[in-house]
Amino acid sequence: MRYDPINPELFRLNRKRFTQKMVPDSIAIFHSNDLMPRNGDTFFPFRQNSDLFYLSGLDQPETIITLFPDCIKEGFHEVAFIKRADEISRLWEGHLYSKEEASQISGIQKIYWLDEMPIILNELVLLAKRIYLNTNEHEHYHTEIADRNIRKAREMMQKYPLHKYHRAQPILKKLAMIKSHDEIELIQKAIAITNHAFHRVLRFLSPGVFEYELEAEISHEFILRRANGHAYAPIIASGPNNCILHYDKNTRQCQEGELVLMDFGAEYANYAADCTRTIPVNGQFSERQREVYESVLRVLKSASQLLVPGTSMDEYQSEVGKLMETELLQLGLISQKDILQQNPDFPAFKKYFMHSISHHLGRDVHDLSSRYAPLQAGMVLTVEPGIYIREEQIGIRLENIVLVTDEGPVDLTSNIPIEAEEIESLMGAEVLG
Repeated sequence: MRYDPINPELFRLNRKRFTQKMVPDSIAIFHSNDLMPRNGDTFFPFRQNSDLFYLSGLDQPETIITLFPDCIKEGFHEVAFIKRADEISRLWEGHLYSKEEASQISGIQKIYWLDEMPIILNELVLLAKRIYLNTNEHEHYHTEIADRNIRKAREMMQKYPLHKYHRAQPILKKLAMIKSHDEIELIQKAIAITNHAFHRVLRFLSPGVFEYELEAEISHEFILRRANGHAYAPIIASGPNNCILHYDKNTRQCQEGELVLMDFGAEYANYAADCTRTIPVNGQFSERQREVYESVLRVLKSASQLLVPGTSMDEYQSEVGKLMETELLQLGLISQKDILQQNPDFPAFKKYFMHSISHHLGRDVHDLSSRYAPLQAGMVLTVEPGIYIREEQIGIRLENIVLVTDEGPVDLTSNIPIEAEEIESLMGAEVLG
């Protein structure tokens, strides 16, 4: 792997936290992701299932772990099954984990080859009364493709129809929202790499550069600094493109006098960063661009201070709406009449700020979470206000990552330049240099 070894105590702690939430006499089964076909005989690069990684740190395909805290068979409370290496696999695929390596990485003592699993797993399942199975329950996940967890869940329910089945995701969602110290350190490493990439872009950007060239500069820095790559498809949106929320074609040439909105983040050790900055192509904001930029920045700063324990996400979103309303009034984009006549389900500010202000971040850029859970210390969320004025071809979004603590919000992205003066100074210094 590109990343440094992770302390296996992280995965031991995660398994302990999960098994403490399991009902008695139950076994939980987790599968790795599939190798996803790309075209012909090729596959997309492998990315481990976030939940299996969270519980084991094992980062290769064809991996399964079982958790059975009440198992009466000694030593089988935790088991991992991994692919057996042979001469052919070594020749074509390279190194695969040995049993010793898998145990060292995960902290799981019982490691078996995958071809040994059918007999062992059958015995364990027959000793259990209940089975936890894992599926993707992200509220925005929709696909017609059945992944490995779904396929294996169907097989289990057909083979063992008299067991009682439980969902692993409700437990995982509660656990994932609260980040441990080690997880926060991994997120900070992803943020540090993202910061290096942003500085690289500041040195590189000038009129005539194409969006894909900026993407290439970012990708170069990510790989150079041992990130897995991008945590999500990067948005490099210049001119009118920065009013397209999920623009990711990145093909347009950046022109004099325009802005470039860049939404990107490195993934390090399967943990994500997520940062957005909007910068002037020529290194100098126009008066209007600067005016809108400062409005967005004020909302970001004020919204970040609202991330305190006990606050509900609905309360938080409502307060941010009021902040944005004030800024849009000052910018002359909405009027008091618009506010008085607004549809409560679509307030006036939504014309220029139409997306949510925050999401949880961790192993995934949109991490497992519950929108109904109040904020707690240990949660990591983005803060990403934006103002999109299509008629002026000005779209500005700024995004930082904030850790919720009992002592107040902590901006994990504080080292990434965001003040307009600093950005202009850094871009100007490079031009003068």
